[in-house]
Amino acid sequence: MNYPVALDQLLRELVAVDGSDLHLRAGEPPVFRIHGHLTRQKKYPKLTSDVIHAMGTGIMNQRQRDRFDEILEIDLSYEVADCARFRVNVFHQRRNVGAVMRQIPVDIKSIDEMGLPTVLKEVADLPRGLVLVTGPTGSGKSTTLAAMIKHINERKYRHIVTIEDPIEFVHQDIRCSVEQRELGQDTHSFGHALRHVLRQNPDIVLVGEMRDLETIGLAITVAETGHLVFGTLHTTDASQTVDRIIDVFPPEQQPQIRMQLSIVLQAVVSQTLLPRTSGGRIAAHEILMVHANTRALIREAKTFQIPTVIQAGADHGMVSLDQTLLGLLQKGEVTYDDALMKCSNVTDFVNRAKRMGLAPVTVDAVEFNDPDAASDEEAS
Repeated sequence: MNYPVALDQLLRELVAVDGSDLHLRAGEPPVFRIHGHLTRQKKYPKLTSDVIHAMGTGIMNQRQRDRFDEILEIDLSYEVADCARFRVNVFHQRRNVGAVMRQIPVDIKSIDEMGLPTVLKEVADLPRGLVLVTGPTGSGKSTTLAAMIKHINERKYRHIVTIEDPIEFVHQDIRCSVEQRELGQDTHSFGHALRHVLRQNPDIVLVGEMRDLETIGLAITVAETGHLVFGTLHTTDASQTVDRIIDVFPPEQQPQIRMQLSIVLQAVVSQTLLPRTSGGRIAAHEILMVHANTRALIREAKTFQIPTVIQAGADHGMVSLDQTLLGLLQKGEVTYDDALMKCSNVTDFVNRAKRMGLAPVTVDAVEFNDPDAASDEEAS
């Protein structure tokens, strides 16, 4: 490989500037994502496909290289000593090799250190049931789950089994016994691992991604047997999360799944990241704590009423995304424009921001309701 800087050095530089991701693409210099923004490292020459291939395969073992050659893409984890761990995806695009490497801090922060809602401590302390942490790719779901596992690890004596693709945060035993299994290394699939996990006598099971019918069905079954199960989905709010789970199953199975889910679901934590005005990024959350009225809505296919439950559930630790955004805006943690981009109900958010004196005086809620305008903004 003829390139002026080694992969480890690029990753160390990424960490030094508080970047989250390293993008390697043929025909471009290395690109850092810093506080959500892509920055080309123009001090380095443009990468070639051969250079990226050498960097990517250089951190793989032989089994991973064979797998990459077979399916043309692969997920794995990589650690730079005394620096950080990274979640890596190497892939092909336009007949070239590309890669993206996301930083995973070595030190796992606590719920308090991350400034997460304190109700997440109550969620982590639940004795049983299904807890879902949701959000788009890159929204910090794994980081939030790691903080919750750390909370348990520091306070309880439990056997925790995680199933991940790949392993991101490495948990050391404190009070708990933590076993972490990686797809491809330790098990063939989420479904295969879940079918056997009950024989491993766990108290808590973390499923890195509930991505298909088999995994979702087995996770619900494990929760039904009296275990606490954490899982993630790429959904944006609680009602969409419930619908996504139900819709995975064939129509004839959906009534039964609704019943099962209404019994085991305990909480849905949805989150997104925004630029922080002081630098870095900050998470905004929607939190649903599932009680009797929500269980009835799930059984009766009335998930569209879940936002109303959240609005009225402040006493139980519930909060809507828009409420969280308004709180961050009021504290000066985020800008009005960034909050507006992430809110779930534009008209309601603008009107509430106006009443609180947080919106620019020229803002008109109607102008944000034009679907064509919204599409143009997203496209840009």
